[in-house]
Amino acid sequence: MYTLCRRYLGDDEEAKDLMQESLLQALDKIQTFNGSKGSLYGWISRIAINKALNQIKRKRWRTVSLDAWSQDTIPEPTEAEMETIPEEKLLEWISKLPDLRRAVFNLYCIDGYSHMEIGQMLGISKKGSAGVLAKARKQLKEEIRHYLNGQES
Repeated sequence: MYTLCRRYLGDDEEAKDLMQESLLQALDKIQTFNGSKGSLYGWISRIAINKALNQIKRKRWRTVSLDAWSQDTIPEPTEAEMETIPEEKLLEWISKLPDLRRAVFNLYCIDGYSHMEIGQMLGISKKGSAGVLAKARKQLKEEIRHYLNGQES
């Protein structure tokens, strides 16, 4: 649960608080859990994700311009290059993404939501979600390139 919360909020203390709040809410509403609709972990995870998204929405983030989306010229890392990067590094880079980028990246790339669903959850358009994801991917590719170039020297 902590890892899930950390992925969305990027800050250790905020993630711990969110995890605790989510578990307390789950305990408070355990009578509403229906095991035929999924696992207990999935149900608690959904509570945590919803709480994280609400927290992100409360912060006043700016609308992201789509300009950088079409100007991304950073090459995609190869599978072999990705295998050389420790998982902790990837999680660190994801946690350093700005709130909105981190939320969209997690929802789309890790949790499998569509841009339409993400837009509805975050109150942005489908194109806005795609644009934010493009910026998040670009930022992560920059981190990966920087890391790989440092490894090769």
